[in-house]
Amino acid sequence: MKRKIILFAFIILSVKVSFGQNSEVRRVLGTKVISIPTGVTATGYDSHIDITWNANPETNIIGYNIYKLQGTTYTKIGITTPDIRIFDDFVGVPGDTATYAVSALDANNNESGLSSPVTAYTYVMSDTALLTMLEKATFRYFWDYAHPVSGLARERLGSGETVTIGGSGFGVMAILVGIYRDFITREQGIQRMLKILNFLTTKADRFHGAFPHWMNGTTGAVIPFSQYDDGGDLVETSYMIEGLLTARQFFNQNTTEEDSIRSMITNIWQSVDWNWYKQSPDSYSLYWHWSPDYGWKINMAIRGYNEAMIVYLLAVASPTHSVSKNFYQVGWSGLGANYLNGNSYYGIPLFVGPAYGGPLFFAHYSFLGFDPRGIKDKYTDYFINNRNMTLINRAYCIDNPKHFAGYDSVTWGLTASDDPNGYSAHSPTNDDGTITPTAAISSMPYTPEESIAAFKNMYHKYGKEIWGPFGFKDAFNVTQNWYASSYLAIDEGPIIDMVENYRSQLLWKNFMANPEVQPMLDSIGFVSDITGIKTEEKAPANFILEGNYPNPFNPSTSIKFSLPKRERVEVSIYNFLGQKIITIADEDFPVGENEVIWNGKDESGNEAASGIYIYNVIAEGKQYAGKMVLLK
Repeated sequence: MKRKIILFAFIILSVKVSFGQNSEVRRVLGTKVISIPTGVTATGYDSHIDITWNANPETNIIGYNIYKLQGTTYTKIGITTPDIRIFDDFVGVPGDTATYAVSALDANNNESGLSSPVTAYTYVMSDTALLTMLEKATFRYFWDYAHPVSGLARERLGSGETVTIGGSGFGVMAILVGIYRDFITREQGIQRMLKILNFLTTKADRFHGAFPHWMNGTTGAVIPFSQYDDGGDLVETSYMIEGLLTARQFFNQNTTEEDSIRSMITNIWQSVDWNWYKQSPDSYSLYWHWSPDYGWKINMAIRGYNEAMIVYLLAVASPTHSVSKNFYQVGWSGLGANYLNGNSYYGIPLFVGPAYGGPLFFAHYSFLGFDPRGIKDKYTDYFINNRNMTLINRAYCIDNPKHFAGYDSVTWGLTASDDPNGYSAHSPTNDDGTITPTAAISSMPYTPEESIAAFKNMYHKYGKEIWGPFGFKDAFNVTQNWYASSYLAIDEGPIIDMVENYRSQLLWKNFMANPEVQPMLDSIGFVSDITGIKTEEKAPANFILEGNYPNPFNPSTSIKFSLPKRERVEVSIYNFLGQKIITIADEDFPVGENEVIWNGKDESGNEAASGIYIYNVIAEGKQYAGKMVLLK
């Protein structure tokens, strides 16, 4: 009789296991029970659904399992590491509804029970909504995956303690985008900035004011990039300073915390000894590396045209250790064999840079903060040159002289990235069939129509392989059936930063507002050239109010309008009783398409209640209005 009871109990337990009630089974068997994940959410987008959850309280969690309801059974569809609490299910089409649950797994291979189920659906998204989706996903790399001690960006997915200074500079600008787009609050951004700045000020190794390429995210100690590269890296430092100066203008409120942010940034900026990095007293070149152990052994002069223009701009602009304009005019542009070009490729002129323009990061890294529009020296207008470099890169991919699979007018973009054989600076003269999403997407300010088309095509056509929790993975090669699983900070940063520069010029406006910038431009001899301003947008004949999206919304919505000329526009939000609760814009806007974002809060920063709201737009002396619904 006892054997029958035991057998009956075993059958019941087996049935419960098949339905995912693992925690209850282990409770009966006396095995340690771990917590069921909480805070599970599912959010649908155009062709994928994101599942997120909170960290478990246990210290020995090694991962999380994600389950999808298929029929009446939950089937495991993926697993994440403990520091990544988001999973992307790329279903591939709009109009799909799915239900998910999450479990936790500990080091003893104990699995928790399943979380409460969550359901989401995919839907057709506008271009504006898709760009916000792209920025939000990419932002997670610099926010959710940042090093927990320093707040700096990990060099790549899985790099552990290794953080990157240049990529972290790009990440500082991504934090500003996150605040502007309401992915995080301003207060959250302030606290992260204070963590980063305190680390850079008190822990990070510096070499005559310059940071190393890589460092340990906990201790701040240099991690050698190569045998002799164990000291200051002036180029990587410049990318960090570019980001910090942009942040110094962004955090402009007179509070104790924002005063502290500005003060620490100024101290870091002023302590970089640009003069030290000229190597010798009679030099007009700046040098990339210096090591306390090996001195100038690498001996790499920074000469253009390449990704390092920002180095010379900052060195001339420095208020404490500046170099003369001759360093730009001789060391940067006068001595570089590849500076002047003057040829045309596919009928597109290229004024400076190597043959066919080189890898596209040349047009990105120095220009995440520095705005090239209208910036011209005796060699070129840099906005036009960057745009033409991008168009040549695209034209090469369309021509596809090596006949690689996948290349076409909406699948293009060659730049430095991982590839099937390791890592390489891909370009029209160094092409192995590898397309890198950051190449085309980060060129959006220069080629908006072409870049947006490439973004949408890569998302829809290749998203199953190359879209993940932090947006686009690093690269893919259709010819070799290779799709990267990696994310790199220096490739992710330009995506979110340059997409935002295309949309609002946020980073360009803040960097260029630094008081040291204009004197530097005047000293070097840059002249304003209106032909460098974006000309692809056609001005509408009349004011157009395009409405808001999404609608209904939660927590934010974007109100879009187009202007026939530069105009002051006021946008205010009213509740359904006709009471104004906030003015979200009252400023000049440029010709063409514009947008302002309402984050669902009133003038005092309080969250508005669910209900119907009216947005009122005043432009050209006329009033326009629309209705929207806030759902919570």
